[in-house]
Amino acid sequence: MKKTLIALAAVAATGAAFAQSSVTLYGVADASIAKTNKAGLGYANDKLQASANGLLNNGNSRLGVRGVEDLGGGLKASFNFEQGINIANGATDANTWQRAAFAALSGGFGEVYAGRRLSPSFYGIAAYELTGTANYSALGNQFGYGQSARNNAAVGYTTPNFGGLTASIATVLEGNDANGNAADGLQSKYDMNVIYKGGPISAGFSYAKVKGQEKFWSLGAAYNLGVATVAASYNDPAGAKKGFTIGASAPLGPVTLTFDIARVTAGVKETDYVLEAKYALSKRTFTYAVLLRDGLTKTNGFGVGVRHNF
Repeated sequence: MKKTLIALAAVAATGAAFAQSSVTLYGVADASIAKTNKAGLGYANDKLQASANGLLNNGNSRLGVRGVEDLGGGLKASFNFEQGINIANGATDANTWQRAAFAALSGGFGEVYAGRRLSPSFYGIAAYELTGTANYSALGNQFGYGQSARNNAAVGYTTPNFGGLTASIATVLEGNDANGNAADGLQSKYDMNVIYKGGPISAGFSYAKVKGQEKFWSLGAAYNLGVATVAASYNDPAGAKKGFTIGASAPLGPVTLTFDIARVTAGVKETDYVLEAKYALSKRTFTYAVLLRDGLTKTNGFGVGVRHNF
């Protein structure tokens, strides 16, 4: 009888532990119809075409799974795996979990993680970027998100939230850069951000430095005026190109209009423009229309599409 009670207690304790764990399946389905005035912007011709994961999509379709376990005492273990899907033909990315593959521990000290993940530089820019880092983002296409939007084999740390202020730093260690091959995404680097979100203000500073290359940095902010949100940034990516962005986003009933300009002021001077309209069908689904101008190639693009988040 005593052994039975001990066994039942062990089973109950195990069940309690499982009850504090969760695994979530999530994803994005995004498709658009697009047209450019000539071959360009990643499109092979100037004909009207269905677009999936293209520059004239709001975002790339994806399927992911993430989970978290409460370890007690405020400590949590988590993971995230995410793969891209081409909604036009059902194909997946060449690497199965190309979008994310990492494990993390978090608590009162903040969060530490290891694996492939969006870079701190990306999050620093996303804090204020007006389109939500859409594929057609003028800022993203003109200046990028650090040396890369994602880091392979990264080890990183994010601080707790101090009254709206957080900071993150990640590194790809030199031992992961044994072959010095940029194509494998394993160049030794440091990548960091400082983000502030409080009241009407969202601001971010991003910095990244790949070993043997010029640094990247970006500083920007958005301010919600109530009737509209205005944003501006200055960006100095590796190389001769550098410049600024300025834009505004305003809700007009269920429609949100966004206009953003990204201007190169050093290097080959040119300007990208994006005009976006979003119509919310629900909290998880919206339709969108976008006009995009690439100043360097003088290519204009237009797309209309739908995005569903689940």
